Amino acid sequence: MREMFETGNRQEAVKYKFGLREALIGDRNFYSRVAMVVVPMIIQNTLSNIVGLLDNIMVGQVGTLSMSSVAIVNQILFIFYLCIWGSLAGAGIFSTQFFGKGDMEGVRAAIRFKLITAITILIIAAIILMNFGGDLIALYISSDTFPDERAETLRLAGGYLRIMIVGLIPFSLTQVYASAMRESGKTTLPMIASMVAMGVNFVFNALLIFGLFGLPKMGVFGAAVATVISRFTELFIVVFGAHRRGTRYEFFRGLYSHFVIPGNLVFPMLIRSLPLLCNEFLWSLAQATLLQAYSLRGIAIIAAMNISGTISQIFNEVFLSLGNSAGIIVGQELGADRLVNARRTAFRMAALSVASTFVMGTLLACAAPFIPNFYNTEPEIRALATRFIWVVAICMPINAYANVSYFTMRSGGKTAVTFLFDSCFSWAVSVPTAYVLSRYTALPALFVFAIVSLTEILKCLIGFVLVKSGVWVRNIVKSE
Repeated sequence: MREMFETGNRQEAVKYKFGLREALIGDRNFYSRVAMVVVPMIIQNTLSNIVGLLDNIMVGQVGTLSMSSVAIVNQILFIFYLCIWGSLAGAGIFSTQFFGKGDMEGVRAAIRFKLITAITILIIAAIILMNFGGDLIALYISSDTFPDERAETLRLAGGYLRIMIVGLIPFSLTQVYASAMRESGKTTLPMIASMVAMGVNFVFNALLIFGLFGLPKMGVFGAAVATVISRFTELFIVVFGAHRRGTRYEFFRGLYSHFVIPGNLVFPMLIRSLPLLCNEFLWSLAQATLLQAYSLRGIAIIAAMNISGTISQIFNEVFLSLGNSAGIIVGQELGADRLVNARRTAFRMAALSVASTFVMGTLLACAAPFIPNFYNTEPEIRALATRFIWVVAICMPINAYANVSYFTMRSGGKTAVTFLFDSCFSWAVSVPTAYVLSRYTALPALFVFAIVSLTEILKCLIGFVLVKSGVWVRNIVKSE
């Protein structure tokens, strides 16, 4: 048995049959390793989402139109964020496996590739948003909206977007550094940087949205300025921590002094990055299209879904972080050529991720009737947000398994498969379902949302077959 772990024989690793207990329940070492990676990630992202909720409530105090304007812009920017994450993930597969192998120069090459990719996407996105931002915002305002409300929404959203474009610069660079740190399994510094940035964001939100202590009362524009300040703060912390003397992140040493990517790595990283970039772009575009379909029922739907999404994200963070951690831990096992252990770890991470949703989903369902009451909006919108949250809570185990399946397949460099599994499913199933139901039926937006969410069951079945097949079990950094 031990030989099978060390030799990296892929065929034997895929053929190996696990007992049910062995596949679902890990030992103490397994859970300790998972905790080291996932706990800082959960703390960081949960606190970030809580601060995001407080920010959302602050903006909600200004009014429904302000909240809807911010929600529209954030949905548009979400496409950019996922393009950055997707483009970095391709090189991140190499970075994770290089780290598992102990090849620090390989990790540096992956980081350089990430920097070039992120800056390229940043420039393209800034040009598009500066020239066509208003047109994109207008797509989310239904035709039956009152003219004065339409004009005010366009004004607020347009001003918010122009400020937020500046914040895309530090966001992109921070993701390059923080992703490399997480891929090494050392997630503490990104967590600290994010927590400090959250505090800065919260303080400046309060000061600038409401005009406290003599500062100008800027409303939603103040929220954008606060976000930009916090992102530059986060960037400074991660860059300082990465390059300071005696850093734990030795793979950042000499990153810029010899800025070269070996020719034999450029094409492999490119062919794995492009499917992930396309996947994240198309998937995020699908989510934006879904929101646009729901918005046909009125601008109030956007406000209700904004409340629902902000609250739900806090409780979703456990399974989202576990999925991300699965990609890191399984990827390191693959890079170290422990292929059987990689498969076992993947199964255990899936079991842990789904199990977590029964706790978090119950807590979310219990919180659903209360948190929307903190928003300064109409009672009908708060009640609708509660119902949206209940749908999310019911579907949480489904989303958790689909999420961990995606990261498992990605860890082995099977980016073309993940492209078909993720974004192609969204465009082949989710978007057409929402399009037909929103335009050719009189179903309320809540029922349309529930039906679209339940179609993810089919995605889970596909994910189970692909993960079980072992098609993703590959060491892509193995020396020949």
